[in-house]
Amino acid sequence: MRTNWRVAVPLFWSALTTAVVLAVITTIAKSIYFSKLSLNSLFIWINYYIGYPDIYYLTALPLFMLSALYFFKREKDARYHRYLIHIIEDVQRIADGDFDHKVPVQSIGELGQLAGNINQVVERLKTSIDEERRAESTKNELITNVSHDLRTPLTSITGYLGLIEQDRYRDEVELRYYVNMAYEESQRLFQLIQDLFEYTRLSNITGATIQKAPINLVEMMRQLFAQFRLQLQEAGIEQHMTFFESQLLVMADGNKLRRVFENLISNAIKYGGEGKYLEVMGFKEGDEAVIQIINYGESIPQTDLPHIFERFYRVEKSRATHTGGSGIGLAIAKSIVELHGGTISASSDEERTVFTVRLNILGEKANS
Repeated sequence: MRTNWRVAVPLFWSALTTAVVLAVITTIAKSIYFSKLSLNSLFIWINYYIGYPDIYYLTALPLFMLSALYFFKREKDARYHRYLIHIIEDVQRIADGDFDHKVPVQSIGELGQLAGNINQVVERLKTSIDEERRAESTKNELITNVSHDLRTPLTSITGYLGLIEQDRYRDEVELRYYVNMAYEESQRLFQLIQDLFEYTRLSNITGATIQKAPINLVEMMRQLFAQFRLQLQEAGIEQHMTFFESQLLVMADGNKLRRVFENLISNAIKYGGEGKYLEVMGFKEGDEAVIQIINYGESIPQTDLPHIFERFYRVEKSRATHTGGSGIGLAIAKSIVELHGGTISASSDEERTVFTVRLNILGEKANS
């Protein structure tokens, strides 16, 4: 509707201007002819055609075209100017901090493209600000969590050593108990610091720096469960291993990949004791080797599932001193798996909790 109006207004003014100019020319021509002035040769021709439509058509057509050209250009310039002012006002609004505001994009020369570019710049700026805020929030959370995790064992160590320093123990048995507790807490502190260094190192290296070689995941899992046999027995957990392939070959850094499955098995032992057995499944799916570690203990709440691979995130039930780890083991596992171009995920319900690792399987050419 607005477009039709923009066309109609210049056409109206062009027609009106043509009519007025034509009337003025006709009036002047008649006045000159009837005034009996000279230039007879010119006005005989005019007099001959006065009252005939051809002269009006021949005169009106160029007049109308010139008028239309003028008024259309005038309307275009006016629209351009109005739109420019509108853009300036919108940019000022954005500059005042309203990053949700958009500049309306109209097809008016280069201004339309300029408006689109301004919107893109604002969108990228908004994304950058949001990322900066998230990074700041993550940094503050990191400092809080590290402070908490370092302070807890350090407080225990200081407390036990303080009792020893003040000779507040009854006999050598109690003294040895205090020393042993301080030693265990120092080991816990040492492991937390090691995890921090490991996570930082993994976060700052690229896939090109890991030393890959053909690894048979079936054999690796059997070796790992032999390593964890004593811990499984102490926790009263039976192991069940099911492999649908005799070999699941992948290109991987063996030491780093062992760390992934060690973390997952340790997790399953800590939080899956109620289920009394731990299950491992290995199979091929498409071009991926899939390893699932399943425990049947207490489930992970659905609200926590999306966050369990974040650094220092721990489900509240695991914050107890006797079970809670550094809260960074799963983050390390995720970093290592992603360095290998794979994925790690978790699912949990009332029956079981499943951690699934997917890695690209070694191609047939590599196998041969």
